[in-house]
Amino acid sequence: MKITAGVDEVGRGSLMGPVYAAAVILNRSINKKLLKDSKTITKNKRQLLSNYIKKNSIWAIGKASVKEIEKINILQASLLAMKRAIKTLKKKPSHVLIDGNKIPDLENYNLKAIIKGDQKIASISAASIVAKVARDKFITTLAKKNKGYGWDQNFGYGTRQHLKAIKKLGINKHHRKTFSPISKLKTHNI
Repeated sequence: MKITAGVDEVGRGSLMGPVYAAAVILNRSINKKLLKDSKTITKNKRQLLSNYIKKNSIWAIGKASVKEIEKINILQASLLAMKRAIKTLKKKPSHVLIDGNKIPDLENYNLKAIIKGDQKIASISAASIVAKVARDKFITTLAKKNKGYGWDQNFGYGTRQHLKAIKKLGINKHHRKTFSPISKLKTHNI
């Protein structure tokens, strides 16, 4: 029997925090029509769908830290998070479909990159939803301890509000210092 896992990452363009990836093997009973790219769904609907996916799938999350992102670059860190998610699955998939045009270095797995896979393949859409909800939850927790950056709304992306906060409050340990514009800012570190 062919077991297919979909994989996607989130947080690649954020200026702070880890990058997350999820790998999802959907049960046959799941309603695939409900699954769409996480960026096209409201926050509340994403949360409901993430719970639905987790109850009706085999799933795993992988992440790469800010230190890893700064050491090996965001692309390699994204691939590392994907690799961790795939290897954490409780069942080994016979096929792994990955959103994008790059695949992680993983031996003994049948991997295939699919551009815009999160819009075309239900299991990749499911992975994008699970990963986004997990990362957003983590970033919201960080926002409570790091007030003023608005991370509970911008999730670390380079919004005007976030950039203003960085200039005012400085860069902290959760920021990716190798990322522009942070790498160019002459501001105090927290």
